[in-house]
Amino acid sequence: MAFNGKYELESQENFEPLMKALGLSDNIIEKYKDLSNVIELTQNGNSFQATYNYGSKAITNDFTIGQESEFLSFTGHRVKALAKLEGENKLVITMDGLTATMDLSGDKIIETMSNGEITAKKIWKRI
Repeated sequence: MAFNGKYELESQENFEPLMKALGLSDNIIEKYKDLSNVIELTQNGNSFQATYNYGSKAITNDFTIGQESEFLSFTGHRVKALAKLEGENKLVITMDGLTATMDLSGDKIIETMSNGEITAKKIWKRI
């Protein structure tokens, strides 16, 4: 499947302003903004597993396209989310106050996160 693989964060833009707009404290933002993140994606048909590694902490979320799922955020909050595929290479996840789009392009994923007012971007490279 197209999304299968392990990806390392290559760059990010506008992360702090987005996190502030979502109501996260400066302490939480400082703690997570500069960690060397790795994400591992496993796709089996319409089922996905995403494991985010933040230093020594890992969070795994399982979800199915078109079905509401519960996600655990890096701050430990549980949120309801809905995922959909647009074509074969674009995954869109909507949750309370945030839309995240993961666009697979070659060996990179361009992730765009928006809360309506502010947009942040992360670029992940397959490792």
